[in-house]
Amino acid sequence: MTDSLIYWFRQDLRLTDLPGLQAAIGSGHPVIPVYIHDPDAADRWAPGGASRWWLHHSLAALGSDIEALGGRLHIYSGPTTEILQQLVAATGAGAVYCSRGYEPWSAALERAVHDKLAGDGCDMKRFPGSLLFEPEQIANQSGLPFKVFTPFWKACRRQPTPAVPKPAPEPGAFFSGELAAPTSAEALGLEALGLLPTQPNWAAGWEALWQPGEAGAASRLETFLASGIEDYSDGRDRPALEVTSRLSPHIHFGEVSPRQVWHAATAGGHSETQVSKFLSELGWREFSYHLLHHFPSIPEQAFKAQFADFPWLGNPEHLKAWQRGQTGYPIVDAGMRQLWQTGYMHNRVRMIVASFLTKHLLLPWQAGEDWFWDTLVDADLASNACSWQWVAGSGADAAPYFRIFNPTAQGEKFDGQGEYVRHWVPEVAGLPDKYLHAPWTAPDEVLSTAGITLGVDYPQPLVDHKQARQAALDAYGEIRQAS
Repeated sequence: MTDSLIYWFRQDLRLTDLPGLQAAIGSGHPVIPVYIHDPDAADRWAPGGASRWWLHHSLAALGSDIEALGGRLHIYSGPTTEILQQLVAATGAGAVYCSRGYEPWSAALERAVHDKLAGDGCDMKRFPGSLLFEPEQIANQSGLPFKVFTPFWKACRRQPTPAVPKPAPEPGAFFSGELAAPTSAEALGLEALGLLPTQPNWAAGWEALWQPGEAGAASRLETFLASGIEDYSDGRDRPALEVTSRLSPHIHFGEVSPRQVWHAATAGGHSETQVSKFLSELGWREFSYHLLHHFPSIPEQAFKAQFADFPWLGNPEHLKAWQRGQTGYPIVDAGMRQLWQTGYMHNRVRMIVASFLTKHLLLPWQAGEDWFWDTLVDADLASNACSWQWVAGSGADAAPYFRIFNPTAQGEKFDGQGEYVRHWVPEVAGLPDKYLHAPWTAPDEVLSTAGITLGVDYPQPLVDHKQARQAALDAYGEIRQAS
C-alpha cells in the first residue's frame, strides 16, 4: 500500500465539502480514513460528557457513510503522534492529510505530527474547513487582531464570498482492504472508546431529540430554512418557539461546513434581513475563533486584565443550586433543567443564566464555563469561553458591567405566556402569568390554589434581585477604581 494516503478525521466528521479529504481523494491514491481518540492531547479541555455522547453517535454515522462508499473508518485510541507513526510504518502511506484545528493545543499537536512524520519520510498536509475565514486572514488597519465584533464582521463581509461547497466523494474513493496491524496501536470498535454514559444513563431519550451525523445536520438545516428563518430576527429570542437553527452541535463536530450553511441560507430566496441576522450568528462563531487563535489564554484567564482581581464570592451551595435549576427564579431554573435534560439551552436563556451566575451570585464565569463544557452537546471551546466572558464583562467587546439582566423581567419579556417555564418548571405551572416569573410575589391564596408552598414545592429566591444587583455594581466598581 505504498501509494496510499491516510485521512486523519478530527473535528470534521463529514464527507461533503471537506477540503482535506477532497485533496486526498483527488491525489488518485487509495485513502485510508482514520479517527484517533486522544483526550489527553486537550488536557483539561477533553470533551465533556454531553460532547462524548454526541461524538459516539457522530462517529457511528460517519462510519456508516464511509461504508456506503465501500470503505471503513479505522478507529484508534491513544497518543495521536505515536499512532499515526505506527500506521504510516504499517501501511507505507506516503502522506497524512487532515483539517486544521484552532484550539490552543492543536497547533502544537499538528507541529509534532508533522515533524515526526517528516522524520519517517511521510508528508503531513493540513487544510482549512472549519471556518469561513482563517484567523490570520482578518486583521484591522494596523494588521492586528480585532477585539470588537462589529468591525470584525464588516471586515469579513468585505472578503470574497465563501467558495461554493464541494460534493461528497464517489463510491470507491476509500481503501477497502484490511490494514496491517501497527506495533502497539490496535483498531477498536466504537463501543471500546467508552463515550456513552452507562450508570446512570443520563442521556436516555436523547436519540429522539438529536440526530448526530452529516444526514442529521442536513435535515436540521433544511428544517430551519423551511420554517424558522423567516421569523429569525425576533423569534430567536423566544425560547418557547422553534425558531433557532440548533445547528451548533453539527457545526462544532464538523458534520456540516460553515460555507454549506452560508450558501444554503443565501440561496433560498429568504428575507435579506433575516438571512443577514442569521449569518451574523455565524460571524460570532468566527469572532470567537479569531479571539481564541490570537489570545489562546481566553478559556482560562480574563481577557481584561483587571478582572483577575474581581471579588468573586465562590459560594458552593449557590453554584449547586444554579446547576440543578433550584434558584427560585423560574426562567433561570427552566434553562438549567433544559440543559441537563436535553444537552442544550436556548441562546437567550443562556445569557440570562450566565448573567445570574456571574452578577447575581457573583460566582466566577469559569465555573459556568466548566458546567456548560460538560453538559452542552454543542460545547465549543471558543464560543463557550468568549460568550461567558462577554456576559461577565471581562471579555472582548463585552456587555457593559452595569448590564445586569433582571431574570423576572427577562422571563416576562421573552416568555410572556409562560410556555417555556411551565414546560421545564412544572412546580409553578399552575400560577397565573402575572406571578409565574416571580412566584414569591404571589398572594398566599394564589400559591395555595396553584398547589405551591414556597420553600417546599419550589425554592424561595436564592438572592434578592435589587440587593444582588447593587452588590454586583459595587464589586464591578472596585475593579474599575483599581484599573
